[in-house]
Amino acid sequence: MALTCQLDPAIDEALTEGILALWTDVSNAGGAVGFVPPVGPADVRPDLDHALSELAAGRRRLLVGYDEDGRVAATAFLAYNSHRLMTHWVWLYTLMVHPDHQGKGYGRSLMAAVEQAARGFHGVEAIRLTCRGGTGVDVFYGACGYKEVGRVPDAIRVAPGDDRDDIMMLLTL
Repeated sequence: MALTCQLDPAIDEALTEGILALWTDVSNAGGAVGFVPPVGPADVRPDLDHALSELAAGRRRLLVGYDEDGRVAATAFLAYNSHRLMTHWVWLYTLMVHPDHQGKGYGRSLMAAVEQAARGFHGVEAIRLTCRGGTGVDVFYGACGYKEVGRVPDAIRVAPGDDRDDIMMLLTL
């Protein structure tokens, strides 16, 4: 079962609803994508609307992964830097794989597609991301070639008494 990735697909209602469902499901499965469960689509919608407005303004790019049935199964947002001294790298945000597809290699396929896409962006030499400590995703990103370049202890408060490190990682292209 393969993941088919597409950079900058046309944004229509079906895609928007697919991303909204994915983001909600990933959040409710405990994925570190900006929320703590339980959440519903109404909770996620403002963040999705913001991401879509950034796409429309040309400040972000969207990579969508589709499963074998053509459903949205994974996403990644790549954001350009607006600061003139940092335009040589992009941010990787909200990388998600649907919980039903965990363990199928979709995450690695998506990360390879992210790297390939970024290599095609004019002047981009690196991808930077942050991730929530205590989830193990830093190990996954490391296996994909990213190096830890910084860590802010207890910067993310998941719940009272449950603070996590904010881990910064970088992939040089």
